[in-house]
Amino acid sequence: MDTNCVIRNVNEHVGETVTIGAWINNKRSSGKIQFLQLRDGTGYIQGVVVKSEVSEEIWNDAKSLTQESSVYVTGIIREEPRSASGYEMTVTGVKIIHLTENYPITPKEHGVDFLMDHRHLWLRSTKQRAVMVIRAEIIRAVQQFFDGNGFTQVDPPILTPSSAEGTTNLFHIKYFDEDAYLTQSGQLYMEAAAMALGKVYSFGPTFRAEKSKTRRHLIEFWMIEPEMAFVDHEESLRVQENFIAHVVQSVVKNCRAELESIGRDVSKLEGITAPFPRITYDEAIEFLNGQGFDIPWGEDFGAPHETAIAEKYNTPVFITHYPAGIKAFYMKPDPNRPEVVLCADMIAPEGYGEIIGGSQRIDDPELMQQRFEEHNLSDEAYQWYLDLRKYGSVPHSGFGLGLERTVAWICGLDHVRETIAFPRMLYRLYP
Repeated sequence: MDTNCVIRNVNEHVGETVTIGAWINNKRSSGKIQFLQLRDGTGYIQGVVVKSEVSEEIWNDAKSLTQESSVYVTGIIREEPRSASGYEMTVTGVKIIHLTENYPITPKEHGVDFLMDHRHLWLRSTKQRAVMVIRAEIIRAVQQFFDGNGFTQVDPPILTPSSAEGTTNLFHIKYFDEDAYLTQSGQLYMEAAAMALGKVYSFGPTFRAEKSKTRRHLIEFWMIEPEMAFVDHEESLRVQENFIAHVVQSVVKNCRAELESIGRDVSKLEGITAPFPRITYDEAIEFLNGQGFDIPWGEDFGAPHETAIAEKYNTPVFITHYPAGIKAFYMKPDPNRPEVVLCADMIAPEGYGEIIGGSQRIDDPELMQQRFEEHNLSDEAYQWYLDLRKYGSVPHSGFGLGLERTVAWICGLDHVRETIAFPRMLYRLYP
């Protein structure tokens, strides 16, 4: 009796006859032998059909197969050192499920717009599949790190009544008779959760109505946002670097084949180990001005500035102690120098920009009230957030990781549009 199996597990069936449900990724022939490149979502294997070893019907069925036709292929699994997977199938039977005609994505070059219009099919390609597998491994490693380090996962709301950071870049919707917005961050809610559970993290979608077309921006993206009670800025930095090192090494260990298949230089990832270098905002300004950038103290960094700093390092680098005036209202001032805050941005190497932003949060009720007044924030809308400082305030810190930028960096992709199955970008809502 044949055994049903998936390509990922063929190593367990060497010498056995198995049946695999698959699609034809590609096909070539050398007269009396046909080579079927099979994929089933878990991996790839070559099926070899020898004319003298199968019936004429099976030979003709194999010959009729087209790109992306679906089949049940039966055959014997053999070791094959020359194969990328190390295995090959000697085909003994082919059962056609569906013959595909005129599949639109052929092995030739296609433009980006064409591929994005056919994203539902482009996902089947070797590179796009590999990126999705790596993304899934990153998500698994994220949850493994936090679940294994005493964090509780909490889900903040996606619909919010207002934004403490302003609503200009938020998507407005009607919530019955009230105004509401799609969230751009769950952080404030996660602070409330941390006061109940100690160490928490969220993992969910966020939305930003920013009309940006850069290669680093998506309209809909996923964030991982931990918050930690009784944790100061320094301890938070240690959590961040250990977290990123864990994620990168998990991908290197479990997705090496996928990384290599998309041409990623794995050696650049193997060297990502904690601790990471740190420079202050002041040191960054001095370095950038020495490199020919004309950037005054008090101005935020853009992509060219972050890239210039990152080029000095082979690992992510922290930039700490930014001016209070260019950072969010809730960041705690440095007690020794109140014009800067206890914060850090983690800049990925190789020009991928900021992947983490984090800080110690203000825990003083009076200072938080003062910040609300300075930023014209509504006490009514966010009284609950002020309550966190009113009832048992403690030192606490947190950070946010952008998943898609992290996928882009780890995979070595030029654009974030390939980091998520169905990207939402400016002017693109299809498919």
